[in-house]
Amino acid sequence: MWNYSEKVKQHFFTPKNAKAVDHANAIGDVGSISCGDALRLSLKVNPDTDVIEDAGFQTFGCGSAIASSSALTEMIIGRTIDEAMTITNQDIADYLDGLPPEKMHCSVMGMEALHAAVAQYRGEEVAEEHEEGELICKCFAIDDALIKRVVAQNKLETLEDVINYTKAGGACAACHEKIEWVLEECLGAPLAEPEAPAPAASTASTIVGRIRLIEQALDQVRPQLQADGGDVQLSDVEDDMVFISLTGACSGCGLSAATIAMIEQKISQVLGENITVYPTGSASVA
Repeated sequence: MWNYSEKVKQHFFTPKNAKAVDHANAIGDVGSISCGDALRLSLKVNPDTDVIEDAGFQTFGCGSAIASSSALTEMIIGRTIDEAMTITNQDIADYLDGLPPEKMHCSVMGMEALHAAVAQYRGEEVAEEHEEGELICKCFAIDDALIKRVVAQNKLETLEDVINYTKAGGACAACHEKIEWVLEECLGAPLAEPEAPAPAASTASTIVGRIRLIEQALDQVRPQLQADGGDVQLSDVEDDMVFISLTGACSGCGLSAATIAMIEQKISQVLGENITVYPTGSASVA
């Protein structure tokens, strides 16, 4: 389990400004529920002074996403747009007395939502999805431009850093090589050769290792599902919870509960711990 600060817990259990702001004149949307995280930030900005008079958030995500969004609204109310734009994702994490490394992507999501809201307020054109850069992670819709920004701002150096700060590569792991290419471009040098594989118990303690082991478990059940016209995809990993998406004939099947139970057993066996598996669905922020 992650080690959360008391301030993170406070903003999760009693979030500030969890609302849609009335008469908002700046709205920033980032993420999507189908990808596991979504945030809408709404602002009421005084057009004469550019002061943010009110801010609210609506989010679909983990406790750290709620806490980061709550903290961000508290940090920007009363500031001018220019002052708010100086806030970094690290500032959000510091305001919360720190976030677990695996949850830093929640602070990045808040920063991105603020930038999107300010761009709308200023009438700036926001590039169409992935028009700004090459799509790297299909699972979470992360392009190389976002990865490069976050790597530079937070001085990231490893694949696991990028996963923690952006979620890119945090599901199916198919884009890990592409992420490493982007990292090498940012750092101006090849990445160090990975060390020899660690034992299973140690591997399962890192997010990259856990994802790889979970994928191995899914690969064991996938042929059976595909034989019946279905399939399964990993959506997200959160502590001892694994979120999957059943597709094809498995989606809406009357035996889906049994399928999920089978997958849950396989993953628990591979990781050597009790895991709860949840199916995910598509929706949108209202």
